[in-house]
Amino acid sequence: MTISEMFQEFLENLKITNSEQISNRYGEITAALNKKFRDTDSKTANTLQVGSYGRWTGINGISDLDMLYIMPKTKWDDYKDGKQEKLLSDTRQVIKDRYPSTTVKVSGLVVQVQYQNFQVEVQPVFEQDDGSFKYPHTRNGGEWKITKPKDEISAMKEFVDQKNKNLRRLCKMARAWKDKNGVVMGGLLIDTLAYNFLRSTSRYDSKSIASYGELSRDFFDYLANEPEKDYYAALGSNQRVKVKKKFQRKAKKSKKHCDEAIEAGEKASAHDKWKKIYGRNFPAKPKAAEESGSTTSRAWRNTEEYIEDYFPVLINYDLTIDCEVHRNEGFRASLLEMLKKGFGISSNRKLIFKIIECDAPPPFEIRWKVLNRGIEARNRDCIRGEILPSNEGDNKRRETADFQGSHSVECYIIKGGIVVARDEIDVPIL
Repeated sequence: MTISEMFQEFLENLKITNSEQISNRYGEITAALNKKFRDTDSKTANTLQVGSYGRWTGINGISDLDMLYIMPKTKWDDYKDGKQEKLLSDTRQVIKDRYPSTTVKVSGLVVQVQYQNFQVEVQPVFEQDDGSFKYPHTRNGGEWKITKPKDEISAMKEFVDQKNKNLRRLCKMARAWKDKNGVVMGGLLIDTLAYNFLRSTSRYDSKSIASYGELSRDFFDYLANEPEKDYYAALGSNQRVKVKKKFQRKAKKSKKHCDEAIEAGEKASAHDKWKKIYGRNFPAKPKAAEESGSTTSRAWRNTEEYIEDYFPVLINYDLTIDCEVHRNEGFRASLLEMLKKGFGISSNRKLIFKIIECDAPPPFEIRWKVLNRGIEARNRDCIRGEILPSNEGDNKRRETADFQGSHSVECYIIKGGIVVARDEIDVPIL
């Protein structure tokens, strides 16, 4: 496959496949609120789809959707003086009365409506003359805050047109990177960083999909060299967007993988290298190329599994794993430290993979994935890649360094049936 074909298929795989279902849910909620507050059944009036779905930067598997319900101005007097909590409670009750079997609750500044495979967060607002919206905040006894999603949507559309549609595509690819690499980063921050990057250069003003390898490399290089900040000014609105966790280290690692993938060009091996950055949605190498690249006549099974087939992914927490490399009694080394120095692992070593940092609050489940790569793995029919539980005390995974190859181990934190954190470590066995 050419680079253009690879990334074209990748972008096709990122397209949201349940948009009709999402639109129907938006419409049902809107109709319930319109019936209560305006005595109409309209499924489209007085609502605004916001967030990544509203900016058209969401990807398939999106689980958090945002909407504003624009309250009638005549209701302002009912809620203006310390009644923010009441507005949220009334909004919840309207939706709950219309759909009693659906889970509906007030959570922070929004009303969450929980469906089987996604949730809609509804924010009741009052529109201002300048197009901004006042929304209820319940802290300090109640106050009104301002949000400007129309400015963000407009900035996105304007810049998409200026940059040959590359902005929205980059935003979508960055979301796939976030999910694959466990980067704790909100959607508005992703879109703002992509916007800032393309604004900083004219190189991609008229480039096509064939340049998306270089686009990826340069974007991750830009992220890796960003100074550490507490917040950014959002595209369009200039409102503060909080930086939840540092992203520079993982961006630097992905930039390195981009260099390797670009060097591989259109070879079959390039697919695996891009998948390390973008995950399952990036197309796998063609079967014919996979078979022709094998040096063994023995049949081997591709037993790799994907966590996305078992749980939705919504990264909200940070996770770092390491590996204790044991050579003999009393000797152990950190694999992370070895990798920093450019060292690999000799065979016949005992390996204990463990979590060294995790800010997800318990309780949660832990799963592991041990993936073998290379000629020897195929010769032995030992690709592995199954989703596994811990097999060592204290939520660790015990393995052995048996044969050469560029292997990897990934860890997943699952909370409430959702993958909320993940990390991967390369395991080069010499």
